[in-house]
Amino acid sequence: MSPDAIPMSTGRYGSNAGQPLTRRDGVLKVTGRATYAADNTPDGLLYAVTAVSTIARGRVAFLDVAAAEAHPGVVAVMTPANRPPLFHDPEEKMPPFGFRVEVLQDDGVRYVNQPIALVVAETLEAATEAAVLLAPRYAAEPARTDRASGERYAPPAVGVGGSPRTAHGDLDAGFARAARIVAAEYETPAQYHNAMEPHAVVAAWDGDKVTIDMPNQAMALSCAAYGAYFGIPAENVVIRSPFLGGGFGSKAILNGPQLLAILAARQLGRPVKLALSRAQMYGPVGHRGQTWQSLRLGVDEDGRLTALHHHSLSATSSFDDFLEPAANAALPLYASPAILVEHEGLRLDTGTPGPMRAPGEASGSAALEIAIDEAAEACGMDPLVFRLANYAETEPGSGRPFSSKALRECYAEGAKRFGWSKRPLQPRQMRDKNGFLLGWGMGTAVFPCPHFPASARATLRADGSALIETAGADMGQGAWTALAQIGAEALGLDPDQVEFHSGLSTLPDGGVAGGSGHTASAGLALHEAGIDAIARLTELALNDPASPLYGAGNIGVTARNGRLHRRDDEARSEAYADILTRAGAREVVGTAKSARDPAVAAAHAMYSHGAVFAEVTIDPDLGQIRATRLVGAFAAGRIINPLTVRSQYYGGMIWGASFALHEEAVTDHRTGRIMNADLAEYHVPVNADVPSLEAILVPEDDAYVNPIGVKGVGEIGVTGTVGAIANAIWHATGVRVRRFPVRIEDFLAV
Repeated sequence: MSPDAIPMSTGRYGSNAGQPLTRRDGVLKVTGRATYAADNTPDGLLYAVTAVSTIARGRVAFLDVAAAEAHPGVVAVMTPANRPPLFHDPEEKMPPFGFRVEVLQDDGVRYVNQPIALVVAETLEAATEAAVLLAPRYAAEPARTDRASGERYAPPAVGVGGSPRTAHGDLDAGFARAARIVAAEYETPAQYHNAMEPHAVVAAWDGDKVTIDMPNQAMALSCAAYGAYFGIPAENVVIRSPFLGGGFGSKAILNGPQLLAILAARQLGRPVKLALSRAQMYGPVGHRGQTWQSLRLGVDEDGRLTALHHHSLSATSSFDDFLEPAANAALPLYASPAILVEHEGLRLDTGTPGPMRAPGEASGSAALEIAIDEAAEACGMDPLVFRLANYAETEPGSGRPFSSKALRECYAEGAKRFGWSKRPLQPRQMRDKNGFLLGWGMGTAVFPCPHFPASARATLRADGSALIETAGADMGQGAWTALAQIGAEALGLDPDQVEFHSGLSTLPDGGVAGGSGHTASAGLALHEAGIDAIARLTELALNDPASPLYGAGNIGVTARNGRLHRRDDEARSEAYADILTRAGAREVVGTAKSARDPAVAAAHAMYSHGAVFAEVTIDPDLGQIRATRLVGAFAAGRIINPLTVRSQYYGGMIWGASFALHEEAVTDHRTGRIMNADLAEYHVPVNADVPSLEAILVPEDDAYVNPIGVKGVGEIGVTGTVGAIANAIWHATGVRVRRFPVRIEDFLAV
């Protein structure tokens, strides 16, 4: 494999964007030929293992370094006493996604699983055994692990630089004129990414240059950050990330263990590999922070909102400030003349939370969608009718028009396919064939449409094929397939004729693979690079007297099926290969940098929308809950690949079921340890847990979100599903759940 590019095999695909093509990387993955970071074994490789804290707060009083160093095969033991210097202070954040990291800067302990030493050895076994021999002793302090023991504070920001408070209208006046007020508190747990591929790194230095194999969602930003930490130019850092076994936001952020491994490789002059164990991923690489959310809704006699107040107490670490922006979920969705959302922080002795699959929207919509259902119940209204009564024609608060919004169509299509019209209004009215309680619920899905600056390159070759390049990331969402389709369409070629290179930081910056914005961002760059390449090819033809296109400058040409055609006479055309051959050129290269027009962005509210309908059954004797059917209808602009888009919607809805019924990090409040830091006890759904899934792709055209009309689909499926399942549980039992995951004991003897 060339060190300059990581090509994806092409195979035979459909004609252009919009086709349900199978994944380009699929065969490599299912046959085991895909190379993940930890699969790399360069010559002279050493193995690193982090020794981690077993207390949540205090300091390391003793490490038996001598015993570890004496173990056969051990090459080095790095501790705060001998760690080489870094050129950037790890306590200083590095925007835009910078976090404070633990890289043995002192003997302090701030959470369980914090790195307290790094052992490097000739074998993984030797490094693992030596890490145990360190036998740390601690000066421990009481762990702050819950709302009662944590420190509440006013945060400077939430999420990635978001405002902690947003207000529209007169809240007091809105509640004063309300006929009914619904108020309740909702709790969501800490959750961990648990991607199939653990965080790993293989680092090899050559002088002041370093090559890093690692799963990475933001290569250009990471190169700049690593360059700052090691005092070298960003271009001296090469990241290779051809395959990611899931990321969900956690692999866009630098973390301490990986930094230490790269530092050890530099110090020892040999390549070093580090792969976190499953348990070690519960701490230094981010998670979804716990929330306690209070919602207060005022409604008038007609069931229309008069005021909406959403407050979130969001947990974070004792030393950093990433807070789940949960309350912001109330801002874009329901029409209310008065809205107040506000956030408060809670400092705990835990690793710092970070972006995790719909950060803020997932936990915030879980609470909001139950509250909306409770308001509908108080008004005696069907939940769908209530939502339609409070449908926002423009963005609440700002009044900006939506760039597009087919939410009404999502409601209609989803309800029709689900059979919602047959739903009785009152709870406990339905049973399945086994006599189990049966309930139907719904939730609205919404997610913003970010755009990250991105670059791309498109090369048309003399043999009629093409190469398109951008340093993007595919975590399993099918991005490389969709991006290749976008590039092929811009070039007027079948995807079979297009070679796609990605996953390497020396390629043009593909932006951030996160926030459901990667396909739109990198895709627009590829689209514009393709247009630029066609323009350069067109110039060759129009200025060549031997070309049938000569002199057609004022008329213009179109690119289709590997040929340029005159707009006024389609029969007068010429193949790309002929144009280049006659010009004596091996290729023409187009480049582009894409960014959203700030004026268009300021004038429009940009979101994907959807509606999720859920069916649950509950054993009335045992309280066992099953989500037996999920139907989601989503509108997300132009769909590039319906096959991979459906896969993403399925994944989102499954994650929503996981949020509602399975996922929870259980903390021992005496020690701060997470007691289920493995995939045996940290529950996520399997196929049997979600037996029926359906995703409806609602057509939607958006002329403003970007020139290719693409929105994001990865995270929106989570946002409507959690509330839909909780509301279905109420419909089955008459018991309103306000804490996740829903537990069997909530329904014993219902």
